[in-house]
Amino acid sequence: MDVKAAVVSAPGADFVIDSLTIDEPQANEVLVEIAGVGLCHTDLVFRDGFAPVPLPMVLGHEGAGIVRAIGSEVSDVAPGDAVIIGFSSCGHCARCDEDLPSYCRSFPQLNYAGARTDGTTALAKDGQSIASHFFGQSSFASFAIAPTRNIVKINPAGLDLATLGPLACGLQTGAGAVMRSLDCGAGSTLAMFGAGPVGLAAVMAAKIRECARIIVVEPMAQRRALAIDLGATDVIDPAAGDVAEAIRTIETDGIDFGLETSGRETAIAAGLAALGSRGMLGLVGVPPRADDALSINIAAMITFGHRVIGIIEGDSDQQGFIPELLTLHRAGRFPFDRLITTFPLEAINDAIAAQHRGECVKAVLIP
Repeated sequence: MDVKAAVVSAPGADFVIDSLTIDEPQANEVLVEIAGVGLCHTDLVFRDGFAPVPLPMVLGHEGAGIVRAIGSEVSDVAPGDAVIIGFSSCGHCARCDEDLPSYCRSFPQLNYAGARTDGTTALAKDGQSIASHFFGQSSFASFAIAPTRNIVKINPAGLDLATLGPLACGLQTGAGAVMRSLDCGAGSTLAMFGAGPVGLAAVMAAKIRECARIIVVEPMAQRRALAIDLGATDVIDPAAGDVAEAIRTIETDGIDFGLETSGRETAIAAGLAALGSRGMLGLVGVPPRADDALSINIAAMITFGHRVIGIIEGDSDQQGFIPELLTLHRAGRFPFDRLITTFPLEAINDAIAAQHRGECVKAVLIP
């Protein structure tokens, strides 16, 4: 069948809307009609060549929609079901067995290779293969094919299905970082570096966890104001001076937890400098370049027991955690809809520019 999709053909190039053909789902796959798909920083860094991916390609990995067809081995969803499409995992390695599928040993192959594990793609243009299966889905399109393990069946009653896709990555990453990876407890102190979708999801999660001090470091004034509205106790403009010193003015003994969402070395260094004894810094931001690295003072790490951890997808077991976030949303405790601005899929390049300028926090594209 024919589908409309946003295709990127060269590193850093604009997306072009094109008509492609899409396969029928294989035995373990599901065909989803996309109601809406989030625009994530990860889509853009892969577009820009952070890591080699086959081109031309359809990106997009925060899809939500309605199941239209299923493969012969699929039994947990049926045509007509509302779903969110998450990341891919194998389901049988040691990490998957521990309910930590985002650390699946096959994660890079399943999410970044641009094809199924058999090397085939689900998309084509005039007989030429178009790379697909980005994060197992390639949902910058009107329809997407995804393995059944990506699919999270939901009850969308009372909700706008088109806006739920960001729960598949950015929102569960920020919330999961606080609630699962760092496991911030009531009365703890933490600082978020960056108030984009991930950082603001973390703010909402920190409020849910009843953290005593929630500090947000963010250069955009409108995002600092939104952070306060969502539960931050303090905000810092990094342009105003030394960030670590500003945090220690608020918390003299340093923070219990830090979450760095930008991938920038200066922000990571500030996070390390702001940690208190036994403090933990979580890293979720994809850096500008794949070879960006940290410089760590080993003596300080040992003396104060500092810990630094990498975080993928908020350590989420998405079959359980995404419905948990929806329950919190319905209760008014995780109001992520306040972050979302919708754009037609055809306006994807305008959405990227608007997000870059800070005119919206989270763009969602509507096919």
